Amino acid sequence: MNRSYTRFLQLLFILIDILILNIGYFITESLYEESEESKTYYRYLQYWIITNWFWITFSLLGEMYSSKHILYFRRFLKKTSVIVVLYTTLVLLYLFLPRIIELSSGLVYFHLLFFLIGLIFNRFLYLVIRELVRRQVHASRRVLILGYNALSLKLAQYIESEEFNVKILGFVDDRHIIKDVVNYPVYGGLEDTMKISKELQINEIYSTLMPENNATIYKIMDQADKGLIRFRVVPDFKQFIDRPVQFDFLRDIPILSLRREPLEVVFNRFNKRLFDIIFSLGVTIFILSWLVPLLGLLIYLESPGPIIFSQQRSGKNKKPFWCYKFRSMTLNKEMEAVQATKNDMRVTRIGKFIRRTSLDEFPQFFNVLKGNMSIVGPRPHMLKHNEEFQIMEDQYVIRQYLKPGITGWAQVNGYRGEITELFHIKKRVEYDIWYLENWSLSLDLQIIFLTVYNVFKGEEKAY
Repeated sequence: MNRSYTRFLQLLFILIDILILNIGYFITESLYEESEESKTYYRYLQYWIITNWFWITFSLLGEMYSSKHILYFRRFLKKTSVIVVLYTTLVLLYLFLPRIIELSSGLVYFHLLFFLIGLIFNRFLYLVIRELVRRQVHASRRVLILGYNALSLKLAQYIESEEFNVKILGFVDDRHIIKDVVNYPVYGGLEDTMKISKELQINEIYSTLMPENNATIYKIMDQADKGLIRFRVVPDFKQFIDRPVQFDFLRDIPILSLRREPLEVVFNRFNKRLFDIIFSLGVTIFILSWLVPLLGLLIYLESPGPIIFSQQRSGKNKKPFWCYKFRSMTLNKEMEAVQATKNDMRVTRIGKFIRRTSLDEFPQFFNVLKGNMSIVGPRPHMLKHNEEFQIMEDQYVIRQYLKPGITGWAQVNGYRGEITELFHIKKRVEYDIWYLENWSLSLDLQIIFLTVYNVFKGEEKAY
């Protein structure tokens, strides 16, 4: 993809989004006149600064304008939707913060509405721009694919769906192909590839045939260079890898990894850890400082004993650690080994409440500060269950590349609580591995938001 076009889209939509946000504010401000008391406290000015700060911070942290999203409309629209939900939530929370002089709710509601409508029109503008560019370039890249097979068909489909200035002119294969069932022309004879390329004015060749398996490919590669035709080899790993792989270089040595791991990058780990510390300190100071003594008293009055229940669980790289929770059960011998079940007689009355609202997990913010947990990550299991689940699911151990979390992608997608079927652990692993491969700070914020939403909505498995 042309880098200048990508940069153009990024700058254009960053500027237009911010312009819509601010035009909406100034129009709204003209409709809702500020009172003298509000002017004294600069209420409208504060709101204007806060809304710009929220939008810029979330859109950049969420990588909404990055090339991996902005070049593809569906991804761009999906990422926009997530950022808008987070932005709207924070603005509404800011509106209802206690203050001496109230902020005009009409101003906030109308401004949000104006901004959302503006964003919708702006995303339609994206489609208009893309169509104009498509007509201007008029398929400037003319592609021929060597080999007619499942991989080459998939490649043609992907190229034409994701790259708008490309036209597939056909396939070349030595085998006889029934052309009636093919969407593209299939030319016979690899030896005639350069002749075909000249006739069709080809400027790019993709080969799904490996040079090691067909010496003719080496000859075509050399001739393509001399004919100013870009030649690309598409390796086929389906015989031993049935999933996308990560491709990197160590100087001039190519290296394939089975998965992409954003948290292997030191800068990303630093950002996640910094976010964990700041968020956990806030929870500790503003919530746990009064929640621990309050719940501690209620827990002790109903069931005398320790208010904090600690249990060894499996952490990052299988290292065990002591995981903290508010005690929700009466003291019993099975606390260390048996999961809570629905209508579990061991759970106290206050225990039912704190488990249903997930308050029992709050002491794990101390685990986060200690560094053996993260706010978001795969949920840690008992050591005994960890061994059982490894036998049940081959990929289970992959989730332990990460620090365990207070909440996780599997949990907000409905896979929390008691595991009664093999299906449950397979889905947990599937979601946890997806999180491992797709981590970003914006994804962590999305998961935290969904966790809070699920708590207020109520969850069937919260027992």
